[in-house]
Amino acid sequence: MAPLMSRSRPEPQRPAPRLYLLVPATGDAEEIARLTDAVGRAGGEVDIAAVLLRADPSPAADANGDVLSERLRPLVAACHAIDAACLIEGNTALAGALEADGAHLDGLAALRAALPVLRPHGIAGMGGIRSKHDAMSAGEAGADYVMFGEPDLSGRRPAFDTTLERTDWWAQLFEPPCVAYAGTLEEVSTLVAAGADFIAVDTLVLDDPVAGARAIAARLGGEMAAG
Repeated sequence: MAPLMSRSRPEPQRPAPRLYLLVPATGDAEEIARLTDAVGRAGGEVDIAAVLLRADPSPAADANGDVLSERLRPLVAACHAIDAACLIEGNTALAGALEADGAHLDGLAALRAALPVLRPHGIAGMGGIRSKHDAMSAGEAGADYVMFGEPDLSGRRPAFDTTLERTDWWAQLFEPPCVAYAGTLEEVSTLVAAGADFIAVDTLVLDDPVAGARAIAARLGGEMAAG
């Protein structure tokens, strides 16, 4: 019989991943109101860890930043009402104006520029990752998380096989959490199995907040944000 100490120890069970919701924040007041309602309804069905408001980062939008910030305030409040962190894409000034919880940056240069603004209390995450080297550099720079596979504002995204491979690689080797984007329920399940810490979705929830959130909750492990 082999000595007791030679027996392999079981790996600790990985916690179920949490939901990271991508919300397009570029519409008119009526659309913002619809999305605000959707965030609140979804948050009653599934544990949403974070919501990313994808506001238009163009100079034209920045020139009307005061108007934009007022339009987005109800969305920020809806995130906080369900105990989700609210992040702003690519705009630390807007994040500050909205009293959001941090920003999501596209690429290493943007991350490094944002870190002094967001620290010590704000969240700084990085997407737009084009290589494994980019991801490792983000972790070394101090990103709170890295995101793989998210679509751009026009809806284009990397091949899912690439997202899956990078998620699996990161989950096995690195400590900072990773967010992985899923466009279908089947992709949600695949990324859960690969070890993603957070699963990012958009239309899967926003098109039908209650049924969509329940379906994703089942894929994540069924943990609810509220009873």
